[in-house]
Amino acid sequence: MDSNPPFLHRYGALLHNSSKIRNSLNDQRGEIVGECELPLLDLKNLTSDNEGERRVCVGEIAKAASEWGFFQVLNHGISHELLEEMRREQVKMFEMPFEKKLSCRLLNDSYRWGTPTATSVKEFSWSEAFHIPLSKISENGWCFGEEFNSLREVMEKFAAAMSELARLLAGVLVENLGQSRQFFEENCNESTCFLRLNRYPACSLSPEIFGFVPHTDSDFLTILHQDQVGGLQLMKDSTWVAVKPNPDALIVNIGDLFQAWSNNVYKSVEHKVVVNPNVERYSIAYFMCPSYDSIIGSCKEPSLYKKFTFGQYRQQVQQDVKMSGIKVGLPRFLI
Repeated sequence: MDSNPPFLHRYGALLHNSSKIRNSLNDQRGEIVGECELPLLDLKNLTSDNEGERRVCVGEIAKAASEWGFFQVLNHGISHELLEEMRREQVKMFEMPFEKKLSCRLLNDSYRWGTPTATSVKEFSWSEAFHIPLSKISENGWCFGEEFNSLREVMEKFAAAMSELARLLAGVLVENLGQSRQFFEENCNESTCFLRLNRYPACSLSPEIFGFVPHTDSDFLTILHQDQVGGLQLMKDSTWVAVKPNPDALIVNIGDLFQAWSNNVYKSVEHKVVVNPNVERYSIAYFMCPSYDSIIGSCKEPSLYKKFTFGQYRQQVQQDVKMSGIKVGLPRFLI
């Protein structure tokens, strides 16, 4: 049985004509100017006994978050062995037959594929994923069959390591603004954050099909582990640029909530994934989120944004996508 989702069968009306695809996306894609080297930051200096070295590292992280919204980190504390172990478990899940992934309710029924709300190609993502609340990983009844006995243990270790790194980076960014870490310590923990395991099957239909549509992340902070296939692109100076994979680094990006909380000091940058015609791509994303009733207010006045809860923000995003196919995001909450 085929492991790939039946994209053409389900979305044939959107995908059958490549020339129409090209025309409909012509205004969306922009010109790609080669590959970019994201700021590459060595986190070992964050624990240095030399206060000067530590302050320089904090400044570099804050500068990247302000100017790029994206950066890469080395010496992040997550072992290569754990990353590879998580990757093997991820591949094993996605290699299951599609019907089994769809019906077995693996990982608390967290399997997603395609874009059910899409009404045009520009709203469609050629990808599949398991979107998993960290709070569900250790619950009984979440897995399927003997073949995934090791999955829970690996995911628990991986989520704990990612959570520790996210708290470290968020703390640094908060510290740079001269603010207390209390909000993040009280509202962002393992019970409110998510893992998303992504697979982007090869797609030779058209180079204009998105693996994941242009978007910004709706969290505080995202940490991404990707393979070496490439495909991640971000908006820099009004131009799409491709991110060159680095096998030794994790990618970090600012989300909408951090942009609002920092009063636009840190930037949540639009990004997307493009498909590869010959090779599948894998990635794993950790999303640092608060509880749904957490009030997101700017850390200083005058604030550029109205106060809102994370739950209200998610609801507005979902409503906008349902009505127009497009995420509006933070502009909805500007004063």
